[in-house]
Amino acid sequence: MDISKSGLNFIKKWEGGPWLQAKRFGSERYLSIGYGHYGPDVKIGQTITQAEAEELLKKDVQNAVNHVNYMNNKYAYNFNQNEFDALVSFAYNIGSINQLTANGTRSKKVIAEKMLLYVKSCGVTLQGLVNRRKAENKLFLTKVT
Repeated sequence: MDISKSGLNFIKKWEGGPWLQAKRFGSERYLSIGYGHYGPDVKIGQTITQAEAEELLKKDVQNAVNHVNYMNNKYAYNFNQNEFDALVSFAYNIGSINQLTANGTRSKKVIAEKMLLYVKSCGVTLQGLVNRRKAENKLFLTKVT
């Protein structure tokens, strides 16, 4: 599977931006740029174009797509497009869905319930994460027509 256009737009909405100049959020180790691109390759004073922000997002999202596909295939979840898009958003934000799925041992119903628990950063509940997880949960539970 691949992320849908609406799934990519969903991620853009929740990541904010694009930030065309590198910035640090809170006490994060690395800077961010674009739609949540984060890491040691982002430098102080770095700027990018809108097109570069889009390309970085597509490249970065591919890691989450590959991860969700791996879990989907390994544990035969048979995710529909909305479930897949929600999980790609979650994996893009968190880094993986390993804990969320308990390495393939949780049902889709339990995954949807547990998704709502991932709302803390450095031990602090963040309203932005609460809102994002509710939106991911809603997308996950939305039937594909």
